[in-house]
Order: sequence, then C-alpha cells, then structure tokens
Amino acid sequence: MAARRNKSAITMDELTEAVERAVAGLERKSRVLNEKERRVVAYHEAGHAIVGELVDDTNPVQKISIIPRGVGALGYTLNSPVEDRYLMTKPELLGRICGLLGGRAAEDLVFKENTTGAANDLMRATQVAESMVKEYGMSETLGLVAHRDDRNQSQFLGMGGSDRDYSEDTARRIDEEVNDIISGCYRRAVEVLGNRRDVLEEVVKVLFDQEIMEGEQLRRMLGRAPADGDLESISGNGSAAEPAAETADASSGEVADVAPADVADTPGTDIGH
Repeated sequence: MAARRNKSAITMDELTEAVERAVAGLERKSRVLNEKERRVVAYHEAGHAIVGELVDDTNPVQKISIIPRGVGALGYTLNSPVEDRYLMTKPELLGRICGLLGGRAAEDLVFKENTTGAANDLMRATQVAESMVKEYGMSETLGLVAHRDDRNQSQFLGMGGSDRDYSEDTARRIDEEVNDIISGCYRRAVEVLGNRRDVLEEVVKVLFDQEIMEGEQLRRMLGRAPADGDLESISGNGSAAEPAAETADASSGEVADVAPADVADTPGTDIGH
C-alpha cells in the first residue's frame, strides 16, 4: 500500500488499513445504503463504541466506520487491546458481552425496533456467556464444575445427537443462567447509552458527516484519558482467553474473529446477517 501511494516508508495509515482489510475486508463504497439503513448502521456502531469504551476497559476503541467493507459488513468498530492478554476475569468478560450488545441496545433506544444487524453480536455474546457458565466455573448457581458438551463434534463425525455429561435439568439451568447473563449485560448497555445519549448523538453526527471516527476523538467526547494506542500504536475467547479480534455487527454485515484487533461489524442483510 505504501508503494502504491509512492511513499518511501510505511506509516500508521498503512498499518491501520492493513489491519482493517484483514479484519473487515476491502472497502465497498459502491454498496449504497438508503438513508434509514445508514442511520441504523451509524447508531449501531456508535452503540458498540460507547458501551465498549465505558464498560470494557481491556479493549479501547481504535476506529469507528460506516463505510461498507468485505462481503457483508456495512460498518464496523475496531478495538485493539492495550496489551496482550491470555487470562480474563469475570467482570472483563461481562464487559465484553456488554460491548457486543451495545449495537442492539442503541437500535432499541433510538428506533424502538430491531434489525437483523445484531445476529453475529448475539451469537458471540452467547458464546462468551456459555463459556463462563460451562467452562470457566463462573456460574452463580452451578458451582466450580465444567460441563462438557460434544454435540458439535458428534454431528461433525456423523453420529448425530448430543454427547454431554450432564442432565436435562442441568442443561435447563445452564440455559437460564446464560440468559440471565445476557439480559443483565443488555440492561447495562441500555443504561450506559441512556446516560450518555448526548455523546451517542454526537458520534452519529460525525459518522454521518465523515463516515469514520477515531477512538481518540470518542474518548475526548466521553471526557476520558487517551488510550496507550492513541499516539503511537494501532489503536477472544479461548480456554485461556487468548486475545482475538471481535466483530460486533451493526446493521448488516459481519466479520469473523481475528487477532490482534477487535472488530464489531454491521452485518449486511445479504440476507444472512
């Protein structure tokens, strides 16, 4: 990219663009949204960014965009961890879920209705909550027990059915607790956005005017100190909570998990997201 721009050295612009291409795909400015969809995407991404910035301290926002990218992403929020992380605490995981639900919360708060844009967000938030309950011993009621579920492996091997080491009653309790976690995080996301509605509107105005917004500008609006990556650097989830880039959808496009940046995208309803 630097060579195509006739530059003699690689700058942060090229590094950031490379990360965005890897995470969200190439820009698709030819994909024109109608005015309502553009508003939904803007509020959705602003919701991700504000909730993520205020609740998930481990992943400061690097960039917000409503420029369509890749096959289906109509917008995205790029987060980057302050440092490499291999372990996460329960409050940090809850903060991550809140950030993923920020887009849907913004849609509900502003439009009083939902779109298909949050499909990937909901899937990933549910995966984190399930891991907390089933793998990490972070359940309020089920205790320090790991609940094995080989359902996906069994289906892949053509065996069908579900191979799990817990009862139907335990499965019901797991579902209830996962739902409680998701519901609690969603309420928190709505509360955060309701308290900072002024900033939500400011961010959307910037996105409408410029299509992109840097994390540093968001932090100034929120009255927060600059993140470590604001000046010199670009801007998960595994058994050991390995760092992974996340893609939270916004209104119609989605991106898969990748390291090292976190992306919340707006999956485009093409039709599947």
